[in-house]
Formats: sequence, C-alpha cells, structure tokens
Amino acid sequence: MNILFIIIIVIAIVLAIVGGLFEAVNFLLWVGIVLAVLALIAWLLRSLSGNKN
Repeated sequence: MNILFIIIIVIAIVLAIVGGLFEAVNFLLWVGIVLAVLALIAWLLRSLSGNKN
C-alpha cells in the first residue's frame, strides 16, 4: 500500500509540474502574440505616416 501511495504522489507531482509548465508556456505565447500585434501596428503607423528618420 505504501508503494502505491508513493507512486500516486510522484505521478501527481509530475503532472503538477507539467501542467504548470504548459500553463506558463501558454501565458507566454499569448504575451508574445500581443506584443507582435502591437509591434506590427507601430510599424504600420510609422510606415504610413511617412516619417523616415
């Protein structure tokens, strides 16, 4: 019974770590998409305004 309990704890810890990593990657992916869209909008505004500094 103790071995089964230890195996369940190890599996739970591994799943928690993997779930946390996927959650962090998903968050960073959304942040990257938002920053890319903002950079694209800024580039378009600079291109369309005609300012060539």
